[in-house]
Amino acid sequence: MKYMKSHMKQLIRDNKELQSRLKVLMDEMNLERTFALKALYHSEVAEGGKYQAAYQALDQPKE
Repeated sequence: MKYMKSHMKQLIRDNKELQSRLKVLMDEMNLERTFALKALYHSEVAEGGKYQAAYQALDQPKE
């Protein structure tokens, strides 16, 4: 599975919990949005993360 910024933005836009986690990462760790998105991807999506299925569904063609 490959990190795609557009997919992460869509996933976060659709999920309030991820939105709050992103804000916490940006505030507490003093990260820029781009780096916070990548950190969130690696902690919550990649390698069997809680949101992996939702992220992979974004790759599926819409019918």
